[in-house]
Amino acid sequence: MPDILVLYYSRNGSVAQLARQVARGVGEVPGMAARLRTVPPVAPVTRVAAPPVPEEGAPYVEHADLAECAGLLLGSPTRFGNMAAPLKHFIDDLGAEWASGTLVGKPAAVFTSTATLHGGQEATLLTMLVPLLHHGCVIAGIPYTEPLLSSTRSGGTPYGASHVAGQADDPVPSDEEATLARALGRRIATLAAKLA
Repeated sequence: MPDILVLYYSRNGSVAQLARQVARGVGEVPGMAARLRTVPPVAPVTRVAAPPVPEEGAPYVEHADLAECAGLLLGSPTRFGNMAAPLKHFIDDLGAEWASGTLVGKPAAVFTSTATLHGGQEATLLTMLVPLLHHGCVIAGIPYTEPLLSSTRSGGTPYGASHVAGQADDPVPSDEEATLARALGRRIATLAAKLA
């Protein structure tokens, strides 16, 4: 069964919750399965290496996950209109995969979470797409044929799924955000199945 890699970094749980919804959408496509993976945190000065497997949540991604996947969904919290450093650090280490074309022709999409509605969601999603274009991915978003995209009062954009955690830092996506995240997962899984 082909896997769609749902790769994310989550500091406070919002992106992890969104990733689970994206993965549910992948699983709704017959013959497709989601492979949830995360990246380890980074620090300006490394004191202790991250354990090889997180104590809870998704395992850390390995470069082999990229070669084995039929599609990719990339998630990160918003950091000043850009992806978080741990995810960027992982992507910056993919020179060999870029040179060998590991991701060329694979469908890909992005998702994010912010603390505020105008916290840079769309800028983050767009900047996350740039390295995927360099890797030769087939980029997809959420089309306006998804009715909630026109009526959502929180997260959800045509550039990718999103969540507004708010000042209370609520990690649980709203019903609209969860529905749109599942739609994005279904879209990438459906495209991967058609391209296979």
